[in-house]
Amino acid sequence: MKPIQTLGTTFDRFDLFTIIFDICISIVGSLIVNRLVPILKEKFIRAQLWGYDLNKRSSREIKIAESQGVIAAGIFLILMFIMIAIVFSEHLHPQSDFPHNKFVEYLAALLSICCMVLLGFADDVLDLRWSVKLLLPLIASLPLLLVYFANYHSTTIILPKPIRPFLGHQWNLGIFYYVYMSMVAVFCTNAINILAGVNGLEVGQSIVIATSILIFNLIELQGSCWEEHLFSLYFMIPFIACTFPILLRNWCPAEIFVGDTFCYFAGMTFAVVGIIGHFSKTMLLFFTPQIINFLLSIPQLFHFIPCPRHRLPRLNAEMNKLNPSEIEFKKKDLKTLGWLMLRFFSAIKLIKYREFKKYDNEIMIATTNFTIINTVLCWCGPLHEETLTRILMLIQIVFGTLLTFFIRYYLVRFFYDT
Repeated sequence: MKPIQTLGTTFDRFDLFTIIFDICISIVGSLIVNRLVPILKEKFIRAQLWGYDLNKRSSREIKIAESQGVIAAGIFLILMFIMIAIVFSEHLHPQSDFPHNKFVEYLAALLSICCMVLLGFADDVLDLRWSVKLLLPLIASLPLLLVYFANYHSTTIILPKPIRPFLGHQWNLGIFYYVYMSMVAVFCTNAINILAGVNGLEVGQSIVIATSILIFNLIELQGSCWEEHLFSLYFMIPFIACTFPILLRNWCPAEIFVGDTFCYFAGMTFAVVGIIGHFSKTMLLFFTPQIINFLLSIPQLFHFIPCPRHRLPRLNAEMNKLNPSEIEFKKKDLKTLGWLMLRFFSAIKLIKYREFKKYDNEIMIATTNFTIINTVLCWCGPLHEETLTRILMLIQIVFGTLLTFFIRYYLVRFFYDT
């Protein structure tokens, strides 16, 4: 097979064929998802997997099928199973040296994704507690970490130039590197779930992140780690294809809800390609808005400030626009650390709070919930749901995609050797 010479790589015509085949079956998979959703959503409703869209005037009139992300995940997995036969078909003849390491990586990646799809659907049905949700990705990532240990066993990191005179050129983190990778899996699977609550947001941000990773992979095919990025492409192409029809039906006004199944499926898929593809730091940069949202959510997630069951924006039925949601609590119940967090986030204009007295002279605090969604509403005022989603998508593109490429291909030269 004649190789295509690109800056020292050995990306050959068979690899090009696998990408073209991946694109073709992904298009077919997209059409299947688009066809299955309207057929199966009624079955989900009959199975009591439905909810109301609380941000609509007619919220109590229309039942909307939930957990529809499982359809996209199911078709995605079928496409990836087909790709096994194609990707490794070149090595099936007796004279070939079969790449067992790559084969195990592929299977471990699919096993981790399968686990999260199953656990995500269980969460949609059983409504698991947050403590359990944090544990599930850790368990699902174990096959991935074991394969990384067996195939690479490299836990050394290169330190940035400014601190090398003090700490050296590189550090061997040992077991802490595996702790870091497991935390990446936990963060990715929950970050999308935390930044959610308006039509199209979960799927929209996932498609933006996946497209960013795909572009990054295509650029890096010209580099020395082209095999890892080719591995990532095999996953990102069908992911985008299977997810796009879900976005069309989840966009405002939503016909379906994707559920926690989709959030876990998308997050673990990103974690898989970031870990196996050896670009977990770059992938986390694509999650910049999610990281900011997580940091903003810490006071409520860890109960320094009371956290309601849902932190969704509140609908103003007269204007048909969304306002930031609020939580009320007694001032005397707020501990010192919670009070400092409240004042800090208020000072940097990420939340708004006010104090008032109840009829019994009890001093109360009302604060907007600690999410980027509510922050945007605080800055921009009441917005229609679709407008809000478009603004959040723009934030994802600017701070998740464009900023990452600027850091990765320009600023990086000041911190690392290129």
